[in-house]
Amino acid sequence: MSTAEQTRVTGSVPAVRLSRPRRLRPAAAFTGTALAFVAVALAVGAPSPLFVLYQQEWGFPSWLLTLAFAIYAVTLLITLLVAGSLSDHIGRRPVLIGALALQVVAMLMFLFATDIGWIIGARSVQGVATGAAMSTFTAALVELAPERQKKLGATIGSTAPVGGIALGAFFTGLAVQFTAQPTTLVFATLALLFVAGILVVLASPETVRARPGAVRSLIPRLLIPRAARSEFAAAIPLFVATWMLAGLFIGLSPSIVHGLFHLDSGLLNGAIVAVPPAVGAAAGLVLTRAAARTTTIWAMAAIIVGVGIAGVGIVAESLPLLFAGAVVAGGGFGAGFSAMLRILAPLAPNDQRAELFAAIFLVSYLAYGVPALAAGELIATIGLLPTALGYVVAIAAASAVALAVQLVKRRR
Repeated sequence: MSTAEQTRVTGSVPAVRLSRPRRLRPAAAFTGTALAFVAVALAVGAPSPLFVLYQQEWGFPSWLLTLAFAIYAVTLLITLLVAGSLSDHIGRRPVLIGALALQVVAMLMFLFATDIGWIIGARSVQGVATGAAMSTFTAALVELAPERQKKLGATIGSTAPVGGIALGAFFTGLAVQFTAQPTTLVFATLALLFVAGILVVLASPETVRARPGAVRSLIPRLLIPRAARSEFAAAIPLFVATWMLAGLFIGLSPSIVHGLFHLDSGLLNGAIVAVPPAVGAAAGLVLTRAAARTTTIWAMAAIIVGVGIAGVGIVAESLPLLFAGAVVAGGGFGAGFSAMLRILAPLAPNDQRAELFAAIFLVSYLAYGVPALAAGELIATIGLLPTALGYVVAIAAASAVALAVQLVKRRR
């Protein structure tokens, strides 16, 4: 039967046959798409070490710094609700191209910022762009992965944002420490990376067929494919624990280093932000072939131990203990989140996969942004040390709940 006849009978064709003649080969498209996703995550982590510099230069109050951090999460969440499943209807490529173009706009806003208002605006645009990109990139990676390595697509989809955040924070820290114009270097480079990402997407094959319902999909909703609902519900405590941990180190750790350890170093700020996601990305990749359920259990135990060590380090003002806790907990973060995506990804068909990942990232970024925003408010009322310790306890509690749930799932 010819391809055209097969299409008339089944209504679908393999993903690679939807491409035009001069598209990238699937392996090249997969690699390029993964690197573009890493660039999106690089941009998420990059501004964190610069926020303290902005405050010192422009002299704005700390609550505006918290707002600049939180507005990103808020706009990202709204976008996930509104446009998280759009690519299931119009295709992956149009959504990714639009998201990467918005990232270029956000980087230029950062580059030419003259006050905190520009930074808040840039973070808002970045949140919209990242919200549109997150679920779509993750779905595209699963679909572009080699046929016998679909789990690799889910693993890359979960580790790319984690590892990218680490690299972004660390490279920015290096730029702050060793260059005279760190903002120019960081944001001009990122803008160029996003332009390159647009070119990669333009040359990549489409992996889903357009279907009706694009406008209706923009109505805010949270719809989980039926086959994935039980696992998704069980995964919620794990998503909360892992992304609360990310919020602690990305949003609060520079303030902890400055306010409690009395250290001012761009390199140090970048390093403490980068360590948990870097270790997490490595753990997710190394444990790709490990039993996913067992990995989630050990990952939650690692987070409990790691945040305990970090908490002791904060109280004792011991930087080595803080970093040791970040390493242990970061391993749990990456291993647990990656393993859960490996469990969930096969439970959704192609035309519902972006919708599933939108729901996953919606829960994750709520856990990432809301506690960090609350922490910013609490610092002004009860102080930095009690707030940091309360955050640590909350992460440990969420991890304990997730550990219990995953143990029950394994017994069943």
